[in-house]
Amino acid sequence: MRKSVICFAITVISFCFSGCSNKNIPDSDKEELFQNNIRSYLSHAATQITDNSLSGINSVAGWEKVRPLRYQQFLEMMGIRDYFNKERTALNVKITGIIQQEGYRIEKLYYESLPGLYVPANLYIPDHIEHPCPAILYVCGHSRTQKEYYQGYPQKFAQLGFVCLIIETIQFGEVLGEHHGCYANGWFNWYSRGYNPGGVELWNGIRAVDLLTERPEVDKENIGVTGGSGGGAQSWYLPAVDPRIKAAAPVCGASTLKAQVATRSIDWHCDCMMPINNYLWDFQDIGALIAPRPFLIVQADRDGYNQIGSVRQLHTDLDKIYRLYGKPENNRLFEYPGKHGTQPSARKTIFSFFLEQLKGEHISPEDAGDMDQSPEHRLTGDELKAYTDGLPKGDLTPVIQDCFVKLADTPQIRDKNELFMYRDSVVTFLREKTFGAFPEKKTPLNPVVVFQMLDGAGYGRDVYSFVPEEGWRLKLEIQWNFPKTEKRPMMVVLRSSGDVYEDSESFISGILEDGWNLAFLEARGVGESGWAESLQWHVRRASAWTGRTIASMQVYDLLRGLEFCRTLENVDGNKIGIAARDEMGVVAQYAALLGGKCHTLILKDPPGTQDVISRPDGKGIATEMLNCLRVTDVNRLPALLPDTEISFIGEIPDAYQWSGNIREKLEFPHFDIIKNKER
Repeated sequence: MRKSVICFAITVISFCFSGCSNKNIPDSDKEELFQNNIRSYLSHAATQITDNSLSGINSVAGWEKVRPLRYQQFLEMMGIRDYFNKERTALNVKITGIIQQEGYRIEKLYYESLPGLYVPANLYIPDHIEHPCPAILYVCGHSRTQKEYYQGYPQKFAQLGFVCLIIETIQFGEVLGEHHGCYANGWFNWYSRGYNPGGVELWNGIRAVDLLTERPEVDKENIGVTGGSGGGAQSWYLPAVDPRIKAAAPVCGASTLKAQVATRSIDWHCDCMMPINNYLWDFQDIGALIAPRPFLIVQADRDGYNQIGSVRQLHTDLDKIYRLYGKPENNRLFEYPGKHGTQPSARKTIFSFFLEQLKGEHISPEDAGDMDQSPEHRLTGDELKAYTDGLPKGDLTPVIQDCFVKLADTPQIRDKNELFMYRDSVVTFLREKTFGAFPEKKTPLNPVVVFQMLDGAGYGRDVYSFVPEEGWRLKLEIQWNFPKTEKRPMMVVLRSSGDVYEDSESFISGILEDGWNLAFLEARGVGESGWAESLQWHVRRASAWTGRTIASMQVYDLLRGLEFCRTLENVDGNKIGIAARDEMGVVAQYAALLGGKCHTLILKDPPGTQDVISRPDGKGIATEMLNCLRVTDVNRLPALLPDTEISFIGEIPDAYQWSGNIREKLEFPHFDIIKNKER
């Protein structure tokens, strides 16, 4: 991608020709400054999400009315709705050893949260239990040694009379799974898959609660959850989805999306720290699902991952819901001095909180005491290991990202009616779950003439700019091959991110039948509206966290560009086409599907799938779109465009064979092949 200016003012240069038929478009000398700044845009988008969280909720009745829908939305964004809403499989708990300690014992065990998906754990059980005890689920953060590193917590809980189950993440511990897909591996296709590793860990936690409720030592009515960092995020997620959790105490686990993007603390966070955010949520929305149950937010005041002011905002915003229920005392915030992690005062407060909420014992934090971290009271990782005989055969943990979220199967289409039904279902899905961040209300296009010339084409070239969305002004350059007094077809050519001088002109030159005017569009991220390549990794992640992707924003830009072209008096609005090459072929096909009025589509070397891995540094093409692979893939889109004439320059990629076969079977216009010309 070329480096380009982030902020630019449209140059005040304009020549007016009497032959121009678009007299209603003003010249650029009246134009204001537009930022075209991706960081400012994403920060604004994050702010809108944070500030609008829980808006419109003014009564318990109003909240309870929308809560079931929001509950299902959260399950979906975490990728567990299908699992949650059907009968659960057997846990098949295997106890592999018991360690007797002073006052409690540790059962080393593992269980199957799904068939073949194993979770190593330790269960701490107090001695001499005469009746069921309250239980704590401790969810590990991202320490490499997991159960070993965090063992002081379950030890202390057992000493206080709680049964405590500690479970590992899928990232570290006894099994090294993949947790940093987008963060470190370049697996941005996780966004297209609708996959989040936090969803797997959430499901493992739900099944851990199942395990606790099956134990005779556990009081099923008094179960709590706590954990720090990544475990802190899970301590928001778990009580939001599992009503069996009576109280929760997340530690350094969340802050507002507004702060995450504005401060770029998002860059430090794992992929598990935000759902696939197609419904544009912030953590207030998650916390509202917990209300009115007791909820203690525990937060360090100098946490490099979570700005303290934003955590205070979460607490304040949640107070609204708790007050509606008449339970403001159940929404608590404990701040303590320090960095990311816990301090003695925080741990003592957590222990005191659970004694109060789950045992009914009002014991001060000082009297509750801290955990013992002396070396003589700690066990080694080998001693705590659950897989004493090696890893379970066929454990899915290292590859769970490949199968946890069900992707769309290739549909069986027998006739036109089935195709149209399938197309409508795809479009409905995409509008809600892939392109849900499209503005609800369109911004006025406010087009201006930037520059006009008689050079470069038979009847000159005009450079326009227009506003697709607040904060952006994009350039569209029209090559008039015919007199402006004639209404002619218009081919919109998408410039690509790696374009150098006249690459797009060379790409389209000589392949169109006579009669077309040409418009060259720079979507955001391309040309003058681009950004430094070094920023690409951040932009891809921050975009997804705010419910969009680079490619989805470019689809919107193209749709608005097509809309602008149709406003020009000398453009035949019924004969507008799109031409694109390489990754912009993805943008072109989705826009053609959503726009519904694409006469001609010309593609050169389009990607065969969106299920592809990128560079770990995030640089390069970015074709991911939230959840799209749950319903379709780019290679199936041509089959859904029966009224569009589709041509490929050069060869038709093998991946598009299914679409070609469907078009032939249903007697739609066949793919056309344009001979790849030499430049």
